[in-house]
Order: sequence, then C-alpha cells, then structure tokens
Amino acid sequence: MFGYILRRILAVIPVLLIVAIFVFLLLRLTPGDPAAIIAGDMATPAQLERIRDQMGLNDPLHIQFITWMGALLQGDLGVSLISNTDVTTMIGQRIWPTIHIALLTIVISVAVAVPLGVLAAWRHRSWVDYAVMSFSVLGFSVPVFVIGYLFILAFSLTLGWLPVQGYTPPTQDFGAFLSRAILPALTLATIYIALIARMTRASMLEVLSEDYIRTARAKGVAERRVLFRHALRNAAVPIMTIVGTGFALLISGVVVTESVFNIPGIGRLTVDAILARDYPVIQAMILLTSAIYVLVNLVIDISYTFFDPRIRY
Repeated sequence: MFGYILRRILAVIPVLLIVAIFVFLLLRLTPGDPAAIIAGDMATPAQLERIRDQMGLNDPLHIQFITWMGALLQGDLGVSLISNTDVTTMIGQRIWPTIHIALLTIVISVAVAVPLGVLAAWRHRSWVDYAVMSFSVLGFSVPVFVIGYLFILAFSLTLGWLPVQGYTPPTQDFGAFLSRAILPALTLATIYIALIARMTRASMLEVLSEDYIRTARAKGVAERRVLFRHALRNAAVPIMTIVGTGFALLISGVVVTESVFNIPGIGRLTVDAILARDYPVIQAMILLTSAIYVLVNLVIDISYTFFDPRIRY
C-alpha cells in the first residue's frame, strides 16, 4: 500500500509542472500588455518601457519562466496589477468562504444523496425509484441561479427565516455562519444530490446483482447490513470519484452562487481579475484550481485502497 501511495504522489509532480508551464505560456502569449494596464492610457512609451524592465517582461522567455518558478516555489504569486496587493494575501482572504460553502454543500449532498441512491436501488422500478430519478433530472435541468432565487424567495422573503446575502466566518459566530451559508449550500447541493444519488443508484444496482449479495441474503443477514455493509462498501469507488470531483468543482466553480448570495469567495475574485486583466491574479487562480483538482484526485485515488484492497497492488 505504501508503494502505491508513493507512486501516486510522485505522479503528481510532472502534472503540476506541465500545468505551471501551460499557465506561464498562456498568459505570456495572449494579447495585451500588463505594463499598459499599470501605467494607464496616458502613459508614454518611455514609461511603458521602464515598467516592462521592472517586471522583467523584456527578458527572454526562458529567463522569465525560471524567475517566475523560483518565486512560485517560495510561495510568491506576485502582486496584483490593479490593487497592488500581494496575490497570496488576496487568495488567503477569499478562499475560506468558498471552502466553507463547499464543505457544507458536500456534507449535505452526501448525507441526502447516498441514502436516496441506496433506497432507489433497493426499491428498483418502484415509485420511490422513479421519484429519485425524477428529482435527479430536475436537479440537472434547472440552472443554479434559478434555484438560488427560488430559495431566497421562499426562505428569506416569504418566510423570513434566513438572511438573503452575506457571509460570517464560522470561527466568529457559527450560528450566523450557518444561517447565511445554508441557502447557498442548499442551492449547490440540489445539483450534487441529483448527481451523487444517480451514481449511487447505478453502482448499487450493479453490486446488488452479484452472487455474494444473494448469498448474504440466503444466510439470513439483515437487509440493512446487506445494503450498507456489503453492497454500499463495494459500490463506493465510483461514488467517491463523484464526491471528490464535485468538491474540486465547488472550489473552482461557484461564481454564480457567490454572486447571487454576495459571498466574497475566490469565484468572484477570478471573475473580477479576468474583467480587469489582472494577470498575476488570473495566473494564480488557474494554478490554484489546477492544484486543487490534482490533489483531490490524489486523495480519491488513495481512498480507493480502503474500499477495494486490490487497487493497492
């Protein structure tokens, strides 16, 4: 098992290096001059040239890459061209709201979707199965911002139970955090419940037809134990894949939800940076998103070994 984990960790290194090269070249070769953004429209050619020298933009491409990689390995992501703020500080201020909302979304999604998927597979072709599948189709079909506005209309404007917008850190006031985070989390969870429930149902249906499940039932094992101890554990590999991928998507793709609920997360930071052509921030966000995807997939791969020992070899 240790050898498998070590191989998976070593395989991450070249992937991250390729991502870094791609991001560096992508922003260096796209149209636009960072010096012109900093200096403004009234800058003279001499001022633009001086800024390019200060930023190292006149150096050969390979020298720029070596300098950039050296700073990156030291945790230096550069300085925002617009706000003149350290990019690492900007991300540190924005990432926690996104992580907190993503974690709450995944917890709600797994807690609801896995039992629904198991129930749908257990009652295959019954009204329960059809109801779960209908919900899955509906969850995929309705845009996330429509779901968000419906929740705001129902729980905030009509019933007055929850605040409409804003974010409070859980370390500051956990009750206030839940009251403000539950609506965006439920909005996102609607989609992921549909996805995870569908995958759970498909995996469970495949496992429930296996001989060892029929043997367990013939030996008189309780149905709940058959479903959750024998079947669900063996169906967990594809479910874990969906859950892990969903978490990575939540970290990098909650722009609409953050905008609807006015959450100061990294999704809105990314959009603002793209609109302002703030190259260091865009570069850092692409790297962060890619690193999250790679690391989440690494964790998923390692988690497989706990459900299927054959994967360790």
